Amino acid sequence: MTAQASAFDKKNRLENQWPAPLSAKELDRTFPGILDSTVMLSAGANIIMQLALPAVGYGVAESRVKSGSVLHRPLKRTRTTFTYLAVAMMGTNEEKLAYRKAVNGAHRQVYSTDSSPVEYNAFDPELQMWVAACLYWGFVDTYQKVNRTLSHAEQEAFYRLSHPLGTTLQVRQDMWPKDLDGFEAYWQNGLKHLSIDERVREFLMIIADLKFLNPVSQFLFGRFNRFITTGFLPQELRDQMQLEWNDDKQRKFERFVRVAGRISRPFPRPIRQAAYLLPLWDFRRRLKKGKPLI
Repeated sequence: MTAQASAFDKKNRLENQWPAPLSAKELDRTFPGILDSTVMLSAGANIIMQLALPAVGYGVAESRVKSGSVLHRPLKRTRTTFTYLAVAMMGTNEEKLAYRKAVNGAHRQVYSTDSSPVEYNAFDPELQMWVAACLYWGFVDTYQKVNRTLSHAEQEAFYRLSHPLGTTLQVRQDMWPKDLDGFEAYWQNGLKHLSIDERVREFLMIIADLKFLNPVSQFLFGRFNRFITTGFLPQELRDQMQLEWNDDKQRKFERFVRVAGRISRPFPRPIRQAAYLLPLWDFRRRLKKGKPLI
């Protein structure tokens, strides 16, 4: 096979794997506000949902990659997470491959040992599928709580664009449910397998209470972060996390997220999408200069 033919074959395989990405502007035009930075409000809850699957939970809690740990390098971890989301949703095929290679380098160190309570490996596509499903669910759930209810057709359209949340790594295209009904069946089945033991709960409470930050930040924002994190969780996970909730807290939570949405909407799109646009800009700068991506 000639070099030209090989390059064409590679390009063809990539185009078959991932849909043509929409730009931030196109995404906002099609799904107004779907990539607003208000999605960060549910970040803690989404982490809990991901790690509630025991193999994912222990994979993160026992991780030997300290440079990528939210407990040790919270700013870096935030940057790399939002870079992944931005590249998966808006990156070119070549950019997805570049970030996959970088993430694979970190993931090679994440696997269970003989002393681990559960078996796990960061390259396991089933575990990655659950994480990707949580990310998709988080986008839609947060948007609907902060902004408005999406129609079934709107949800279906966004869902068709979302499989790169998993397939940018090792999730195969055929693993991603073909439609929303298939995803709902997968989601409900996945919820049955969630279990948070004391070891993982203690790790997650550090995140919920922001105990990885300095004492002043903990004092100023810890209680609020626990409140907002609890609000975005399904009740069964609130119970497993031993987080108290009641009707009064629910009313306050709903009022807060609606106000947050109203405050965010008038801002220019680049400001609203800064949580994704800045990491994407930084990623492309690093890629161009040959600097480490994570």
